[in-house]
Amino acid sequence: MTFEEHKEFPVESSSLKQIRNFAREVLAKDNMFDATKDDVVLALAEAAQNVVKHAYNGKPTGDTMRVEISFKDNQLIIEIYDKGKPVIPENIKPRKIDDIKPGGLGTFFIGQIMDEVIFKTSRNDWVNHLILTKNY
Repeated sequence: MTFEEHKEFPVESSSLKQIRNFAREVLAKDNMFDATKDDVVLALAEAAQNVVKHAYNGKPTGDTMRVEISFKDNQLIIEIYDKGKPVIPENIKPRKIDDIKPGGLGTFFIGQIMDEVIFKTSRNDWVNHLILTKNY
């Protein structure tokens, strides 16, 4: 089985539900994703929230982010593209799980759920390109 689907969403917190629903719809294509679907949706939602919060400082701009979900060669690949402030990968560090305080665990959860997390710079009109990979 192989597939590739994509959709663009406004860069705002109110889009997160739509992004989660899009991912659930795509992952419902095959029951092989049933055991990990909720975790993968969480990782995508955390990454999308980070785009809103950090690349755009939570301010609406009218920009969109593109979410691509594909499956090929036993790898689920989720790609997020945005035009926000460029990411400096060296500056992204999850805080320790035992550092109890609200927020800041998104990158920790993403790293625990996904097998690979790669930040790239622009492709075409996009500034940031995040690639999340899960092996099956």
